[in-house]
Amino acid sequence: MITDNRVLFHRVANTLNYLDIKTVVVSCGTCYDQLQHYEFERIFPGCRIVDIHEFLMEKGVQLQGVTGTRYMYHDPCHSPMKAHAPLKVVNALVNAELNGTVSKNDRCCGESGTLAVSRPDISTQIRFRKEEEMVRGAQAVRAGADAAPPGQAGATFDGPVKVLTSCPSCLQGLSRYQGDADIEADYIVVEIARHVLGADWMPQYVKRANEGGIERVLV
Repeated sequence: MITDNRVLFHRVANTLNYLDIKTVVVSCGTCYDQLQHYEFERIFPGCRIVDIHEFLMEKGVQLQGVTGTRYMYHDPCHSPMKAHAPLKVVNALVNAELNGTVSKNDRCCGESGTLAVSRPDISTQIRFRKEEEMVRGAQAVRAGADAAPPGQAGATFDGPVKVLTSCPSCLQGLSRYQGDADIEADYIVVEIARHVLGADWMPQYVKRANEGGIERVLV
């Protein structure tokens, strides 16, 4: 499969040789690990692979204004962030100065790719421990612990608490806890898009893409 995909990427490079492609942006840690074997620097000379969150931090993208939500961060087992510490990236994107410091919520979510399907007995036990950790973390946030923005330290918080992650598979796993832990899970990039671009960011994007916003390449 890697060989077939590399052939396709070489065709893309030949077709788009008028473009100076220097960056391949990835939104999944497992995909990142696999794509490192594709030798993109030989397909697109001088090209690099970068996680979308680190890419957005480089570009200065972050939540603008106070969202009214406090955040925790679930770090995937296959973290896509390679160049910077994940919590540094998350706090920069969330704009910790306005929305409070984002703390790490420990333990595996139990999804782990196909683990939840292949070994539901083990996955269920992992989920029990993760749920305890999420409830404990949310209680600390609501009690006004470290997550409070400057000037609000020590104040209790009765607003929504969300757990963010940088892995699509983990998002699926974390979403299973929403009813029991009363914590909404979301992908970091989606949370940013919702606040920066508006609630209807996805249909707007699809509309622009369908109207010629994406260049179609025959390979």
